[in-house]
Amino acid sequence: MLKPLAAAAVILITSAAPVSASRSADWPGWQHDLAGSRHNAAEWRLNPRTVGKLKLKWAFTYEAQGAFLRSQPAVAGDTIYFGGPDGKFRARDARTGAERWTFTLPRPLINSDGPAVAGGKVYFGTIGGHVYALDQRTGHQVWHQQIDTTPTAVVTSSPIVHDGRVYVGVSSGENTLPRDHPCCTFRGHLDALDANSGALAWRYYTVPPPQQNGTWPNGVPRFEPSGAGVWSSPVIDARTGTLYVGTGQNYTGVGGDFDTLLALDLRTGTPRWRNQVTKADTWRTACNEPDPDGYCPGLKDGTNLDYDIGATPNLFTAGGRKLVGVGQKSGVYHVFDATTGEVVWRRQLGVPLPSGGVSGIQWGSSYDGKRLYIATYYADPGKLFAVDPLTGNVFWETPAPASGCTTGGVAGHPDCAPAFGVAVSTTPGVVYLGGVDGKFRAYSAASGAVLWTYDTIADVVGVNGLTGRGGAISGTGGGAVISRGMVYVQSGYAPDYGSPHPHVLLAFGL
Repeated sequence: MLKPLAAAAVILITSAAPVSASRSADWPGWQHDLAGSRHNAAEWRLNPRTVGKLKLKWAFTYEAQGAFLRSQPAVAGDTIYFGGPDGKFRARDARTGAERWTFTLPRPLINSDGPAVAGGKVYFGTIGGHVYALDQRTGHQVWHQQIDTTPTAVVTSSPIVHDGRVYVGVSSGENTLPRDHPCCTFRGHLDALDANSGALAWRYYTVPPPQQNGTWPNGVPRFEPSGAGVWSSPVIDARTGTLYVGTGQNYTGVGGDFDTLLALDLRTGTPRWRNQVTKADTWRTACNEPDPDGYCPGLKDGTNLDYDIGATPNLFTAGGRKLVGVGQKSGVYHVFDATTGEVVWRRQLGVPLPSGGVSGIQWGSSYDGKRLYIATYYADPGKLFAVDPLTGNVFWETPAPASGCTTGGVAGHPDCAPAFGVAVSTTPGVVYLGGVDGKFRAYSAASGAVLWTYDTIADVVGVNGLTGRGGAISGTGGGAVISRGMVYVQSGYAPDYGSPHPHVLLAFGL
């Protein structure tokens, strides 16, 4: 359990500007917009002809070691907002990196998702199941809620804000704890919080309350069903008042809304429909440890899959029909009728691997109004796909370049792999995607050809005076953010390739 929290600290340098009136150019949240497009249609400076001229304009280097970079930045007006592995949350000038304000979280909290900027506030979640709201101008705390007290609870689901409420999911690493832990009591849930106070409006649990069902082989109490965490970020159809979000696997037992896309009523949290894409999926890290028999519930029947829906959905219209699509760690992209939940099409993109699900679609895809852009992780190799939203037909596919692990700062490192474990972002004509090889690339949306490459595993001096270099571009924090001719990316997920300061935020411009 976490220790009692000390008072948070804030360092104010200058006042940040409020959200610009030209909101269409912003990237104010992880999803970019309510529909989860991860597409900035207002970007005109960067296009297939100019993107190859991008240069590094500034960088920020973190001092923290060990922890992952999880916070994809948000940009609103002339300010960029982001968290880091050092327990601080920052607002800086988006053009120069100059400090606006810094908020220090109580130890041992670390920002674990991308922030959302709305209504003069900045919202984000942390390890330990906390959600914060800060004043956008000053960085002062407006409210704070701990929405889950289960050991190892974490908010990787980036908030989405709409009509006076903040919607955010909660997951947990309880299934990774040692075998002497009475696994497991965590229940995944999606919360609706009042945007001004943090008060809970409603909560939807993905599994019923776990009950003890005997013991594990070592005599430790066994509880089930559990898990079905909400790792990913929700999306919203404001017209119908529906929220869509995916869930993960069971940790123990079989039950509840595991591996499910949920359609919930925005006002009440009541399910409108649910589509469970896996019949059974019960997994904990004991499945990959020595002597898993008795500790891995799905071992005997092959349902130890770890096939979460860990990606954010995409809402789009195709063939005159409102659809919702989402990727799964099995490598399948599913598309459903957004009103009924009926399956419209499915496409196997990643190569399915047993027990771990690391080959599939991880954090999210992009939709530019014409095509879906979907990436796969350790799929030997990972690939970037352009897909027809109406039929699922693949227009083109581009594998992670084989040269990625033989060139640059990662050359020859045994942990390097041709893999894409991060969400895809787009602007008109351009697709942005980082790789486990530490390379950040821009691709042609028309053909999949690589238009520009930058190696993040190279020494840079941050605006804070610290020299560092990136690592793998992966996880929740590695998605590109594009706003007003600038491109931002965090580099420094696992593996970090041995850098002394392996976490950097990089800002590019023409």
